[in-house]
Formats: sequence, structure tokens, C-alpha cells
Amino acid sequence: MGLFMDADGIPLAFDVFPGNQNEQTTLKPLENTIIRDFGCSEFIFCADAGLGSKSNRFFNSFGNRAYVITQSLKKMKKEDRDIALNPTQYKVLGSDKLIDLRTLDETDEKVFNTIYYKEVPVVTGNMDETVIVTYSLKYKDYQQKIRNSQIERAEQMIANQEKKRKGKNQNDPARFIQKTSVTEEGELASKCIYSLDQERIDEEAMYDGFYAVITNLEGDVGEILKINRQRWEIEENFRIMKSEFEARPVYARREDRIKAHFLTCYISLLVYRLLEKKLHSNYTCEQILKTIRGMQLTLLSQNSGYVPSYKRTDITDDLHTAFGFHTDYEFISKSTMRSIIKETKTDKIKKSEI
Repeated sequence: MGLFMDADGIPLAFDVFPGNQNEQTTLKPLENTIIRDFGCSEFIFCADAGLGSKSNRFFNSFGNRAYVITQSLKKMKKEDRDIALNPTQYKVLGSDKLIDLRTLDETDEKVFNTIYYKEVPVVTGNMDETVIVTYSLKYKDYQQKIRNSQIERAEQMIANQEKKRKGKNQNDPARFIQKTSVTEEGELASKCIYSLDQERIDEEAMYDGFYAVITNLEGDVGEILKINRQRWEIEENFRIMKSEFEARPVYARREDRIKAHFLTCYISLLVYRLLEKKLHSNYTCEQILKTIRGMQLTLLSQNSGYVPSYKRTDITDDLHTAFGFHTDYEFISKSTMRSIIKETKTDKIKKSEI
């Protein structure tokens, strides 16, 4: 599934593609549709490296299109990577003072929470691009804690003589385990000895604290980094769809039913995001959905009206304020309930800016 959203996290469009189709080829047709249907005079494409192929970047180099794409430092050319990782000539936003990362005081809270950056011009084919490399002690500390826990897990695997396997991905603790075949004197067959791969650990530690994006935009680095920071919302959109709206797994086989399933999930996500904006982003998705699902009413036995079966909270108060009606009265007559239901089908519900 491909999903486009705007800078506020509001879903704009989606499409689904066969699972065996290269995702790199899905961008151009969907992007052209977005630009045409929404009449975009300017368009900045922001995504992770999965959709940041050279072809897609080149596609967004013409007209009023631009891009900000996550860049893997490990996959850069050696000479460019060496410049990026060189601790000298870094800056902080709003200052031209050059900083050597080796001189930073890690015990200083302000320094710990500051983001430092460096611009590295690169040439890719016939494209002039800029890699913006950022460094953060806070991010470094986070990465070290994650890796240390993975190293501990790898040590446990070695100590417990668990079946050793090759690490499947960049977060698999087994990647830190190396196998050495040893043949002792007098033995015909060799035996395997497992130990920590310190070289692999040191290699990964080189990149602690560093993060990079590649772009063809020029100007304020702070604005470019701000664009990339908003990318977390697309990840959250997919997480909400998969968890709260049960987009996955898909129990359908016909193409039309698969599309109908994802369309239902997409509409649910859109309605939720608009509701979230009405509530000024003061609550989490879990809080909002749990509250709405629990806002039930009980019809009195004499069929004279309703009483709320939920507890009044700050969220229910804000929901009622946003939409201009209340269901939290001690007693709600049937005529009042009919009026509320009628209003939800018209334009009389109080509107707030989104």
C-alpha cells in the first residue's frame, strides 16, 4: 500500500499494488495523480530510503518539485562518507561557528540535546545534491543503549549454546556472533567456536549519533530538517491502520475486495486524523478511540429516554465542545436524541478550523 499525506499528517490519497511489485516503480504514477488532482504549484517529496532511488530523485528534480530523502551513510561513496563522519566543521542551527564534535561536553545537558549538522555537496550522475548530516549526543546515547541490549542478548545466546544462526537483519542480536572453525591436534573433524564479533560492533559504533538526508533543496537547513522530522507521521499512519483499524492481515483474495478493505481502513484513518485535529492533537490515538468506543448510552426500561453509561472525562468534554452537542447529561429525552442524530446528518454541527 502506498500512502500520501500532507505536512499536517492528513492522508491525501492511497493506492495498492501487487506484493511482488518493486515499490520504487509505484511512486511516479501516484505522485503525478496527486499533483494533478490537488493542483499543487509546488511539491516536496519526503520519504525514507526505500523510495529514494536515483530515478525517483531525478523525477523530482524538475519544475517545482523537490525532495528530502533519508540517506544511508554506509552506502555513500567512501570519500563522501569520510567527509560526513569527519568530526570537524559541524555547526548548530542559526550560527556559522565551526565545531569539532570531539570537544563536546557530553555531561552538559544543553550540549546533549543540541543537534549539530554539516552540509556535504555530492554529485550523482547529472544531479547536484546535498547530503545534510546531523549529529546528536542524545541520538548516540539511544543507539548505544539499543546495541548494548542486543550485545547482551548475543552473549546469552553464546552462553546458553543456542543454535547459532546468521543475523537476519540490522536489529538481530545474532549478527554480533561470529563462528570460528578449530581443529585440535589429533582430531579429524573441526569444531565450531562462537564468540562476539568485536569488529562488527566497532564498525556499527562508528555511526552512533549520525543521521543524514539527501536533498536538492537550497536554503534554510533548519526548514529542510523540519520537513524530514514530519516523516514520522506517515509511519504512525501505517501503525494506526495496521493495529487500531486492522488493515493487516488481509483475509480477502479477490482484488476488488482487497481494495474495498483498504479503502475502509483509509477512510477510517482520514476521519480519525480530522478528529485528532479538532481536538488540537491533545490526545493519543489509543485514548481517543477507547473513549469513543466506550461512549455508550442505556435506553431506560420505560422507553422514555437515555442515560449515559460512560464516565465523563476531559476527552468527552472536548469531543462535545468540538461538535456542539452533549450526550453526558444525567437524562437525555428521546426527542433530544432524535435532534442530535438529525444534526449529525446536516451541516448544523459546529465546525472548527482544522
